[in-house]
Amino acid sequence: MHEPNWFRWTRRVGLFVLLVFTLVPIYVMVSSAVKPLQDVQGTFTWWPSHFTLAPFRDMWTTIPLARYFVNSLVVAAASSLASVLIALLAAYSISRYRFRGRQTFSVVVLSTQMFPGILFLLPLFVMFVNISNVTGINLYGSRLGLILTFLTFTLPFAIWMLIGYLDSIPRELDEAALVDGNGPLGALFRVVVPAAIPGIVAVAIYAFMTAWGEVLFASIMTDDTTRTLAVGLRGYATQNNVYWNQIMAASLTVSVPIVIGFLLMQRFMVAGLTAGSVK
Repeated sequence: MHEPNWFRWTRRVGLFVLLVFTLVPIYVMVSSAVKPLQDVQGTFTWWPSHFTLAPFRDMWTTIPLARYFVNSLVVAAASSLASVLIALLAAYSISRYRFRGRQTFSVVVLSTQMFPGILFLLPLFVMFVNISNVTGINLYGSRLGLILTFLTFTLPFAIWMLIGYLDSIPRELDEAALVDGNGPLGALFRVVVPAAIPGIVAVAIYAFMTAWGEVLFASIMTDDTTRTLAVGLRGYATQNNVYWNQIMAASLTVSVPIVIGFLLMQRFMVAGLTAGSVK
């Protein structure tokens, strides 16, 4: 079908506007990261009058940026991995088996997404303190506690999302695996999981992004040693000054490996979709 000229030009103009809105903020970040602080705080200029790479060097000493980055990476990766594994088992049980309370469980899991996160902040804090008093395991201010905290809002959505995806996979694949001598877990990990790779990757990306950029719980449930990037970047704003050029440099630096990882995951998800269509 031949598209009209007005539609073609409207699409091009719309894409160009979206491209401008996407690239201009990135350019402002890059240009601000290579300016001295006094130039950033002064009148804005599109091109740096004094080019410097000092912000990329000083950003590591102004705050413990490397430690914050490691904390964010460990917590986000662990919470996303745990969300995928637990959600996969729960979604497979709900999708493939019929039991009492199945529908109620699905509705309750989804309904938890309607409540604001701040409602869970105080209960989680009290639970962590009581667990520490009873068992001696210190969850408050630890990476493990933050991972468990992030699971409270990444896991319900991951379960709900994977239920819908597993429902679209034919049950005949499970039956064929059982005939070949596999048990329920064997059918899940040898047959269903390869067919569900696109959905699993989508869930992992969602969980990782949610944990990576979370601020509310990370600002309360962490201390100086376990602070994440989303909270730690505020350290560039002191009582005397705000190091805008270092903030921009740090934001660009820590974004590079994450962007690369997402691009690799995206290619993996596309490969899964292609393999699924071939089957």
